Amino acid sequence: MADLFLLALGITLIILGLIGCVLPVLPGPPISFLALVSINYSKWGPIDNDLLWMLGAVAVAVTILDYIVPVWGTKKFGGSKRGIWGAAIGLVVGLFFGILGIILGPFIGALLGELSLHNNTEKAFRAAWGALAGFLLGVGMKLIASGIITYYFIVQFL
Repeated sequence: MADLFLLALGITLIILGLIGCVLPVLPGPPISFLALVSINYSKWGPIDNDLLWMLGAVAVAVTILDYIVPVWGTKKFGGSKRGIWGAAIGLVVGLFFGILGIILGPFIGALLGELSLHNNTEKAFRAAWGALAGFLLGVGMKLIASGIITYYFIVQFL
């Protein structure tokens, strides 16, 4: 009975982890990693400790990078502090508008932040593209990490 509970918990966490890769409110890779930990303590475990530690480190590293990469993208494309703050605020506001809002929110926020500082639309658009590129890179990294964890979860179960 406990094994079935751990399996159901693991499957739920895998799904939430994958959703969390796109939805910034949920830390996708750490949630996916918890799914792997849950199946580790069931009859389908144990998982090799080295693999478990490595995937845990990847989940933490990708989660930390996810907060750094959008800021780096905005700066790399010439954005100012207002552009960075605009991208962050745009992301939060975008949460209320579904997946399109989550994708376009940082772009629009960075654009408006830059336009509030100066009237150079070319520079503002460049910074906004950097914010969008950084956000999408962060999502891609999280999806890859959670995808690898999901793979090992399925392999362990089968």
